[in-house]
Amino acid sequence: MGHGKKKYMDKIILSPNTLNLFLECPKCFWSGQVKGIHRPKTVFPSLPGGMDSVLKKYFDVFRARKSLPPEIEGKVIGRLLDDEALLGEWRNNRRGIRWYDKDLDAELMGALDDCLVDGEYFIPVDYKTRGWNAKSDSHSYYQNQLNIYTLLLEKNGYPHRSFAYLVFYSPKEVLGGGKFLFNVEPRKVEVEPARAEKIFQAAVKTIRSPQPKAHSTCEFCSWGSI
Repeated sequence: MGHGKKKYMDKIILSPNTLNLFLECPKCFWSGQVKGIHRPKTVFPSLPGGMDSVLKKYFDVFRARKSLPPEIEGKVIGRLLDDEALLGEWRNNRRGIRWYDKDLDAELMGALDDCLVDGEYFIPVDYKTRGWNAKSDSHSYYQNQLNIYTLLLEKNGYPHRSFAYLVFYSPKEVLGGGKFLFNVEPRKVEVEPARAEKIFQAAVKTIRSPQPKAHSTCEFCSWGSI
């Protein structure tokens, strides 16, 4: 097709995490995708991952009851997706929901936490665990991720409402017996799948281009050039 192949991997598969890195620093993104030289790994707390797993099981209890968790009842539109096999595939970090762009010869994938259904429309849901209550702009940090999820639904033939939900969980207090209470805030976020597609296209083009210049504010680039 005239695009050539990557030096590091023959097949281009990008995700919300890799596209977030592309937006943050094209050079670090290019180095990882083309040369296999990735940023040094940092210590990452295991609590968010554990909370994510627990929340999925919690939501699944209400899915089986064909209801919503009481803390979001009346605060979100739709019902929980009841196709457990489909949701299980979408949640799988190795499979997820995928779209192969034939023109780009590249694939985009993402793993959803959950999904609401309103009539024929599908609404992505992502759980976020924080150490404190969400701020007015907290959702902006996840905009690209939600744009991608909606694009993936769209490309797979699932109509959407042009918005998604973030459900923020932050600790409120500790009760006896080691029980925790959480503040829960569902937040509706308008999405732009077309923007996600443009970012995907730009990222693939970058992979097939010469190494970008170091980003002026990237500490990893600065450290690597010492």
